[in-house]
Amino acid sequence: MKSARQEILDKLKNAIHQTPEEPDFETPVYHSVNEPLDLTFKENLEKVHGTARLFTHRNKLFTELKKYLSDFGVDNIICREKKIQDQLRLFDIPFSEDSELPDSIEIGITGCEYLIAHTGTVMVSSAQKGGRQLFVYPPVHVIIASRRQIVSYLEDAYNAIQKKYKENLPSQIILITGPSRTADIEKTLVMGAHGPKELNVFIV
Repeated sequence: MKSARQEILDKLKNAIHQTPEEPDFETPVYHSVNEPLDLTFKENLEKVHGTARLFTHRNKLFTELKKYLSDFGVDNIICREKKIQDQLRLFDIPFSEDSELPDSIEIGITGCEYLIAHTGTVMVSSAQKGGRQLFVYPPVHVIIASRRQIVSYLEDAYNAIQKKYKENLPSQIILITGPSRTADIEKTLVMGAHGPKELNVFIV
């Protein structure tokens, strides 16, 4: 009769594969992006609880943005990027450009460096005029982007930003995949745990 120790050792021995399984180096790590990049980005961002809105004309984008922002007061909306500010003024969209973020801030409006279709990820950097605060502090983050900024994969975004800045890369490059969230506490999903609880990307 085998001892309990011997039985355990036998089970462990039988559980070990004598011949390791050959790794597959041929199959691509990423699934391919076959759809139009804007639709792929939208689909993948929405899978992680973000929102992407696609427009065919800049006028339509800012008209829709104005409707979206109509429920928020001017002091609660911050934008520091001049190109976006010019468009907001053109469409009579109220905002504040204060250098100090008020406690009452609700929405931060920024641009981005690139959008990554494969994962629905937004790449931003400290080189943007909005600074680092607007990516993490406001409860709602609104991003204005163009289809020209959409790339297929993460490596494409890194290659593009290196080409853009060359030897003067921004001190911080951030990847945002959906709203901030955690499920650390009792496996319950909480939005806005470490940053914005809403991410809205407007694309033209």
